[in-house]
Amino acid sequence: MGAIYRAKLTHFYALSKPITEIFPHSRNFTKNAYLYGMKYFATVLLALAAVSAAGAAPRVAEVSEPAMRVYLPDPEIASGKAVVCCPGGGYAMKAMAHEGYDWAEYFTDRGIALAVVDYRLPDHSPARVMGDIDRAFEVMADSAAVWGFSPDSIGIMGSSAGGHLAATMSTHPEARCHPAFQLLFYPVISLDSAITHAGTRHNLLPTDATDADARRFSADLNVSASTPPAFVVHCGDDDIVPVENALRYYSALQRAGVNATMLIYPRGGHGWGYSGNFERRALLLDEIDTWLKGL
Repeated sequence: MGAIYRAKLTHFYALSKPITEIFPHSRNFTKNAYLYGMKYFATVLLALAAVSAAGAAPRVAEVSEPAMRVYLPDPEIASGKAVVCCPGGGYAMKAMAHEGYDWAEYFTDRGIALAVVDYRLPDHSPARVMGDIDRAFEVMADSAAVWGFSPDSIGIMGSSAGGHLAATMSTHPEARCHPAFQLLFYPVISLDSAITHAGTRHNLLPTDATDADARRFSADLNVSASTPPAFVVHCGDDDIVPVENALRYYSALQRAGVNATMLIYPRGGHGWGYSGNFERRALLLDEIDTWLKGL
């Protein structure tokens, strides 16, 4: 599949608007519909431009309207699956490029649609960011027939704090969406102060949060038999998010009888995303491919 085809099927949407206003039920998206979504994505584009001008990877600090960018595969190779992607950034910013957009070609080349969500930062309100992901799933499910995948085959993916968000949406009783599977890269799983990433915990929870609040948003403590299959990757030398997060989650999944695969690499650190500076990248991409085909 060529880049031109992908570009034609890349769309921006404001997630705060009714689906019927921004999602025409046709592959023939009109120019007006495209610009409608673009208008609400302007804040993000300006932020990307400012950071890119400084020579860094695109990182978005905040958006006034949640939005998502959708990449569709060539219909001839469509697998029927889709992934909603949550870039990380400690709930203080979002690494939209290497933990989001850069994954598009990998998934679309395998017939999998990818929706990268530019969610609002929680600002001490878990419901705010969870609501944005729920909305993204609603949009994807509503458009599934048009976009060539099953509404029951939409998984979730996240890195670092985005991994916390993905795991939370897969386990939390207040989440409305029901991901079909989860892909987690060096995720924050627990808000236990002994092993969590302090910034993630601080930015997510209310300023007067209790230990009970921390437990409510520790995914390892909310796993059940209905938790979706998981693919979890971490590195033993991660000095930002301790590998204990992945270990606790995998143990909880095993106890609940959930299909789970965990890969722990000895080296790699944190935050590599889709970038080529991860030495096990080729091996990891093959492992993900094999796992997804087995679902």
